[in-house]
Amino acid sequence: MHGKKMGTHGWGARKKHKKSGHRGGTGMAGTGKRADQKKTLMTKLYGNNYFGKQGVTSRGTKRDIRKRINLQTIELNLQKYGKKVGNKWEINLKYYKILGTGEVKNKLIIKALSASKSAIEKVKRADGQIIFTRPPKQSRTKAGGKIVLITNEKKVVVKK
Repeated sequence: MHGKKMGTHGWGARKKHKKSGHRGGTGMAGTGKRADQKKTLMTKLYGNNYFGKQGVTSRGTKRDIRKRINLQTIELNLQKYGKKVGNKWEINLKYYKILGTGEVKNKLIIKALSASKSAIEKVKRADGQIIFTRPPKQSRTKAGGKIVLITNEKKVVVKK
């Protein structure tokens, strides 16, 4: 069937046998922002976060790494977040900011990155305390031709 005027090879129209054009394209074709043929499939597979911008907006912007948690959540899940020592609960949430929604009934000693004023007040009222931790801070300085990396614990010479 390679003779003259036999461009379809039994598929009817020539356009029907070109890759997957009549099926909406091959692979991820048709999944873009403005295309509609596979939009329902993409939202079903990946959710609504598939479309639009995500991630870092600019190089100068630092991402806020603090996770947030309410006192109410801590109080309801004391077994999960901490351990009991005597008559108080020791809770280690070093990357969290403690928010003040909820009541505090137990004596809590919480290690956290930061806390709201209302959270600090409520924990103090229940004879507890919030101890603030800091993430490892790194900075580079040039000292006498050496690049020195300074962390919270020690100084490390990187280059000479």
